[in-house]
Amino acid sequence: MSGRLIPSRLAALAGAVALLAAACSPSAVSETSSRQSDDDASVAAGDADSSGSSDSAGDATSAGVADGDTGGTGGDTVTGDGDAGDGADGPFEPAAIEWEEFNDAVDVGTLEVPVDYDDPAGPTFELFLARYRAIDSDNRVGSLLVNPGGPGFGGSDYAFFAAQVFDRPLLERFDIIGWDPRGTGESDPPIDCIDDYDPYFTDIDSTPETEEERTELVETAQDFARQCVANNADIIQHVGTNNSARDMDSIRRALGEETISYFGFSYGSELGATWATLFPETVRAAVLDGAADPEADALESSLQQLAGFEASLTKFLARCSADTECPLHNDGDAESAFEELMVSLDADPVIGETGRPRVNRDVATIAVIQAMYSESFWAALRTSLGAAADGDGSGLLALHDNYYQRASDGTYGNELEAFQAISCADTPERPTVDEVEAEQELFTEVAPRLVPEGSAGGFFCSFFPEAIEPRATVTGDGAGPIVVIGTTGDPATPFESTVRMSNILEDGRLVVVEADQHTGYGVNRCVIEVVNDYLIDLEPPADETECR
Repeated sequence: MSGRLIPSRLAALAGAVALLAAACSPSAVSETSSRQSDDDASVAAGDADSSGSSDSAGDATSAGVADGDTGGTGGDTVTGDGDAGDGADGPFEPAAIEWEEFNDAVDVGTLEVPVDYDDPAGPTFELFLARYRAIDSDNRVGSLLVNPGGPGFGGSDYAFFAAQVFDRPLLERFDIIGWDPRGTGESDPPIDCIDDYDPYFTDIDSTPETEEERTELVETAQDFARQCVANNADIIQHVGTNNSARDMDSIRRALGEETISYFGFSYGSELGATWATLFPETVRAAVLDGAADPEADALESSLQQLAGFEASLTKFLARCSADTECPLHNDGDAESAFEELMVSLDADPVIGETGRPRVNRDVATIAVIQAMYSESFWAALRTSLGAAADGDGSGLLALHDNYYQRASDGTYGNELEAFQAISCADTPERPTVDEVEAEQELFTEVAPRLVPEGSAGGFFCSFFPEAIEPRATVTGDGAGPIVVIGTTGDPATPFESTVRMSNILEDGRLVVVEADQHTGYGVNRCVIEVVNDYLIDLEPPADETECR
C-alpha cells in the first residue's frame, strides 16, 4: 500500500452522531428530523451509518475510509478568468437550476457543465445537486456550498443529511447545497474503471518474496490504469480539481449569487482553496476543515499521511498494552503481538469469507487504516485483530471491504476508481517502476508497521496518462479571510499539514481543535461557534484560535 494516497469520502463524517452529540451539550444537539425543532443546534458532523463511502465513516461496522487529500502538486498558476471557462465560443453560461422537491426539507436538481471549459459547446457533465432549504427563509444569508471530501465521492449527502452535519444556526440562515463533483456519485457520466475489486486490491501481496510476485504487482497496476483510460477516454483528463473548482463557479452563477460561502472537509479543503485561488472575488466566506499541505508533491503528501496513520496506530497499540481486556494485550506488549500477527497473516492468510481471497497482511493494513479515522472505530479493530489471531479474518475483511465500498451483494461503487483518476489528473508526477521502488525505504522509515521492509510500491499514477492541467498552485490571494480548522491528532491530514495550508493562504485563520480524529467541526461548542460567527456574521477568528 506504500506510495498510494489514501482516499476518504465522508471521512469528515468520522465520529458517529452519538459520539459528537456527547461532545456537545445535550441541549445543543437537535433530533435527526429537526427541521421544525426549537432546539439550539443540530450539530453532529457525522452519520451513524457512514462508511467512508456515500455514507462515510460512522459506526464500528462501517469504519471511515482513509483520507484522500492528494496534497499539493506544485503546478503552474492557473487562473479562473472571473468566469468558469472562456473557450473559443465565449465563456460558458450555465442555465438556472430547476429544483424539484425531494421532501419537505430538500430539493434536487441538475446542472450541465462542459467536460472541457475551453470547449464550452462540447460534451458535458450533468452534475447532481441537492439543496437543504434555509429554515428561516426571511433571514436567509445565501447559499453555502459544502463538500465532504474525497476526491471521488459525491457531496450531495451533506445536503440530504444537513440536519445531522451542521449546527442549527447554519441550517436556519443558509441553503445548504451539496453536489456530486464531475465523475462521482449521481453525476453523469461517472468515472468507472473496473467491476470486481478483489483481483486488484484484495488478492495482492505487497510484500513480494520473488521477482515473479513483484512483476505481478506491476502488471496489476498497469491493467487497472489501462481499464481506467479505456473506459473513461473522453473524460479522464478533465476530472481534476481545477475543473471541479470551475464547476463551483458555474453553480454559483446558476444560483444567481454574486458571492457565495463554502464549507469543505478533508479533500474538500483542497478543493475550496483551489476555488478561492481561481475565483477570489466570488468568495463570501470559506471554511476548510482537515486540510492537506497544498505545496507537498505526491510523494511528500503520501509520506505525511502515512506518518499520521502510523502515529495513530502507535496510540492505539499503547492503549491496548495498558488494557488487560484488549485481545492483543500480550502482558502489556500489544506492539509485539500486532507485529507478530501481521507477519503471520503475510505468511499464512486466514479465511475471511468463503469464496473470497484470504485475509493477508494487505487486507489487514487497509482495515487498520480504516479504523484510525476516529477512536470510535478502535473497539471494532481490537475485536477484529483478536479474531484474526484466532484464525477468523471476517472482521478485518469487513473493514477492508467498507474502505473499498463493497456492498452486501458483492458490487462496488466507483468511488475508489474516481479517487485515483482525479488524484492523477491533479498531479504531474509519473514515476517509473524503478523510481517508485527506490522510494520504499522512505515509507518504511515513517510507517514501519504499515509499510514493512520489503514492501513493493503502489505505482499509483505511474501508468496513468500525463496530467494536462495539474492542480493550481494555492494562494487564496484576494479571497479575504479563510478559516482553516485542524485537529491535533488528525491521522489523515496531519495537523502540521493543516498549519501549512493556513500559512500558505494569503489570510488563513487557523483554528486548533484538540482531538484524535480526522476533521474538527463538531468536536466541541467552541469550534462550532467560531464557524457560526464567521459564516453568518463574517466575523473571522484570530489566527491560531484554540478550541480545546
